[in-house]
Amino acid sequence: MKQATLAMMNTGFELHSKTTKRAAFLARMETLVPWAEFCALIEPYYPKAGNGRPPVGVERMLRMYFIANWFNMADEACEDALHDIPVLREFCKIDLGRERVPDATTLLGFRHLLEEHDLGAAMFTKVGELLLSNGLKLSGGTIVDATIIAAPSSTKNADNARDPEMHQTRKGNQWHFGMKVHIGVDSKTGLTHSASITSANVHDSQELPNLLHGNETRLYGDSAYIGQKKVLKQIAPKARDFTNKRASRDRPLTDEDKETNRRKSQVRAKVEHPFRPLKSIYGFAKVRYRGLVKNANRAFALLALINLDKWGTPLTGQVRLA
Repeated sequence: MKQATLAMMNTGFELHSKTTKRAAFLARMETLVPWAEFCALIEPYYPKAGNGRPPVGVERMLRMYFIANWFNMADEACEDALHDIPVLREFCKIDLGRERVPDATTLLGFRHLLEEHDLGAAMFTKVGELLLSNGLKLSGGTIVDATIIAAPSSTKNADNARDPEMHQTRKGNQWHFGMKVHIGVDSKTGLTHSASITSANVHDSQELPNLLHGNETRLYGDSAYIGQKKVLKQIAPKARDFTNKRASRDRPLTDEDKETNRRKSQVRAKVEHPFRPLKSIYGFAKVRYRGLVKNANRAFALLALINLDKWGTPLTGQVRLA
């Protein structure tokens, strides 16, 4: 049996190491996340040191919380991963020679604190404010859309019932059970500037007032948003309706209508860009928790991180290259 080298101890003596995609991603997010601003949002609600065991630092718990969301891990899995994977411990600034990894119960309590005080939405709003104050500008166009996040429809659980805050909806010829993430995206930059979370049975158009910033000159959306001129007049009076036309039984779309819809859809495609990392990369195609509040907090936090990943370079003092 060969003698082990110092490289086996993860002490930096490796001669054949490689920067993995995970390590590169974490290094990038280290520079992009506004840690001080996020911690300032959480500090007023975070437990203070007293006679008992001193609380884990806010920033360390926030880093652990982000890791759980980025890599779609449950609380217990996140604790185990920090024990197993050095690059995750390095990101959380944990030295096992001096301190323990925060356990799953501590992460659970931190997550509940964020949920109780709507701090996921607060982080989403803070990211938007920071980006706009650092040179990112909204154009006059807003694209609106919604995506369904699936929830378990089985009743084989302790309550013998489905989640009462989730509902079903029909899309085409298929029924879906769960919740919806509604977003408003800038038509030029692709920045998600507004979002709302509802159960799946809420029609997309009902959330339109929550997705407009008021200075729009154009509104893009699919045919679900047809007939919202009254809402536009109240909230964004300068906006023109560029939603896609819909065929009816007695009035099929003309070739001109189809071509117009195609041109609009080329712009609307930007609204799908935040949904891909949300569902396919960060794994939020299905809910992890019961109830809208818990899942809404996760959705807002992930949307904030998606905005940072795509548009956060100016926050580091660098110029973003298109």
